[in-house]
Amino acid sequence: MPYDRKPPPAGAGAVPEAELAAGPKAVPEAELAAGPEAVSEELVAGAEAVARAAHAGQRDKAGRPYAEHLAAVAAGVRTRGGDAALVAAAWLHDALEDGVLSEEWLRQAPFPQRTKDVVRALTKRHGEDLEAYARRILATPGARLVKTADIAHNADPRRLAALDEPTARRLALKYATMRAHLGLTAAD
Repeated sequence: MPYDRKPPPAGAGAVPEAELAAGPKAVPEAELAAGPEAVSEELVAGAEAVARAAHAGQRDKAGRPYAEHLAAVAAGVRTRGGDAALVAAAWLHDALEDGVLSEEWLRQAPFPQRTKDVVRALTKRHGEDLEAYARRILATPGARLVKTADIAHNADPRRLAALDEPTARRLALKYATMRAHLGLTAAD
């Protein structure tokens, strides 16, 4: 688990797979006829609902509800021009890494393959160095945009100011290093 969040308390956050098995509902043909906006909003709403349930009770290092971070990353992806598949990935980007959803759940979930690929790319593996992690992000279409929004929120000076000085310094360095690996600037 990355350094910028606390695990959910015992019994919270990790939603039983049975409750999330269906994930968001598949979009019926009649709704597809309503146009891409309806389908897009259905996709994003489904990802948001799953993410909020899966991360329920989880807090960030400053003690804020973790869903606030997910919402900020999703908003950042939208602002940066991401489509519904990437906004959905933003909502789910920490679910596998935090252990609140499983790879098996993601494999079976009715999300577009692009959403699933980005979630997998953004899941830092135990013991993985930042260079390998960055290469996987860069090799996955859309993952860099979601990670850019993630880093922008995590490195927000207002967010870092809520932490003790050593933690804030360590995280600022971590995010600066990741930006460098991804070819981003502090303005990205």
